[in-house]
Amino acid sequence: MSDTTDAIERGTGETRDGTHVIRFTLRLPHSVPRVWAAVATPGGLRGWLAEADPFEPRLGGAVTLRGPGTDVDGRSTAATGTITAWDVERVAEYTLDDHPGVIRTDDPNRVRFHLEPPRGSHVLLRFSHEFPREPVGDDRLPADALAAWHHHFEHLVAALEGHPATAAWRWDPDRWRQLREGYR
Repeated sequence: MSDTTDAIERGTGETRDGTHVIRFTLRLPHSVPRVWAAVATPGGLRGWLAEADPFEPRLGGAVTLRGPGTDVDGRSTAATGTITAWDVERVAEYTLDDHPGVIRTDDPNRVRFHLEPPRGSHVLLRFSHEFPREPVGDDRLPADALAAWHHHFEHLVAALEGHPATAAWRWDPDRWRQLREGYR
């Protein structure tokens, strides 16, 4: 995988009103249509994040993101939900009933990709993920989620460079642990 230091800014997290919010900014040396395809089409999402089926590209459309295999507890990694914001080549937002690997709850998670017009040769991708704080107040979750998304964004950068992830190497627990330590 290529060096992603310049592309991925360190993610940030905060908790407000019982909700964790994490954010990333990515500077990607690609066209808006190419980055949009990576975050808002089944083929693009498959190359770095998850299978997207169904995926109805419109406001109110159904979406299911399905990672390979199962989580550490043997549960399916499928997250189902709705497309809650859709502005072609600008905003894609998925509100998911569940987000495996981060938190399992009855309250929805919101994942948002916002592309800004090119700045020189780079497209700015602003990302946010909002998810409820567990009732027990487990404050490890923001660091875990920051590490997970950072790891996924490393794969996004590689996919945009023509090296999409395969199920065999998509998730590296050692890399995730290394990133998590950096976010704690």
